[in-house]
Amino acid sequence: MRETTLTVPVRAASASAPRRPPDALRLLAWVFFGGAAVFGMVATLLGDQFFLRLATEALIYGGLALSVDLLLGRTGLLPLGQALFFGLGAYVSALVLQHWAASFWLALGVAVAGSALAGLVGGLIAIRSKGVYFALISFGLAQVVSKVVFNTRELGASDGIIGVPAAAVLPGLGSADPLGFFVVTLAFIAVLYGGLRYLMDTPLGRQLDAIRTNEHRVPFLGFDPWRYKLAAFVGAACMAGASGALYPMLRGFVSPELMFFQVSGQAVINVIVGGTGTLIGPLYGSVLLTGMRSIVGSFTTHHHIVIGVLFVVVVIVLPRGLVGSSLPGLQRWLDRRAGR
Repeated sequence: MRETTLTVPVRAASASAPRRPPDALRLLAWVFFGGAAVFGMVATLLGDQFFLRLATEALIYGGLALSVDLLLGRTGLLPLGQALFFGLGAYVSALVLQHWAASFWLALGVAVAGSALAGLVGGLIAIRSKGVYFALISFGLAQVVSKVVFNTRELGASDGIIGVPAAAVLPGLGSADPLGFFVVTLAFIAVLYGGLRYLMDTPLGRQLDAIRTNEHRVPFLGFDPWRYKLAAFVGAACMAGASGALYPMLRGFVSPELMFFQVSGQAVINVIVGGTGTLIGPLYGSVLLTGMRSIVGSFTTHHHIVIGVLFVVVVIVLPRGLVGSSLPGLQRWLDRRAGR
């Protein structure tokens, strides 16, 4: 007797039309980028280049935090070695600026391409594991590469690469200009955030959310979680590498410390303090903690204690982070104002 198999098409909920982010999230995003622009103008009027450079560095680390949030907050993968791609992007950018051309776009493009290749190789190794094993493998990969760079004389060994020339962004605008490069970095982070926010409202983003919620049910919808996790890993590597490419343009040097666990750990802390999965939260966390490290560090060398205490308090009192915990109340306030 011949069996007849009935195929019932299953339409995933992720294929629905893109949703607009909640009003509270959009408001916080406008406040962040608008406040950053105002800060840049005020700092320029006051002639304070130190805090302008510090704010630029905070934005660069914010890009690294966004890449962590893509994996941790949206895909459910804890990356303890994301500094690998940040440092790789920084080294590639420095080498391009020193030996090829002092071009912002060339250095950024080569850094993204190199990070994508490294992300593909690292992803094929790391995403075969889950949970704490994924975290440990990503940590191990970063440790191996950082030690190789640390012991390679051609890359400056422990001293890194010093004397990286300023990059030309546009005619008359280069990374040596504090305000100009701050605006360029702010625009870069805004594009990164906007692109990631849009991606999360597409079927790809919905599948990543589904993997975070329950990876075992995703195959029943006809999707392969492995492919989506690999795409997220490579995308996060590109974001981290692109952010790292801006670092030598700002500071004029790179060192193996950019690949150390401390940088990865700081990025994870920025995400958790700001609000995991909110996307805008990691940017707030990065600015807050980078500023605290600089200000507290000017009074004591034990500023890590203050950061650690803040982290513990946030995890216990506000487990959803500063932004994540404030969203419900802010959304209710906006709804009342709108008469909803």
